[in-house]
Amino acid sequence: MNFTYYLSDIDGVSIYPVISLIIFFAFFVGLFIWVRKMSKGAADECSHIPLEDNYSIQSHLKNQ
Repeated sequence: MNFTYYLSDIDGVSIYPVISLIIFFAFFVGLFIWVRKMSKGAADECSHIPLEDNYSIQSHLKNQ
């Protein structure tokens, strides 16, 4: 007995892949829109975060 045997007994199980695809697609579309609306200064600041040794979110929030 494999996993698909148990799934075939569930009514309406074919909707789950569609829902998963919609959630996946919506997440990345939302992420793309957020990045496109981001200001150039914020994008430059985020691009330097991995290069800084002692970057702290708390100190960054205090400076804003």
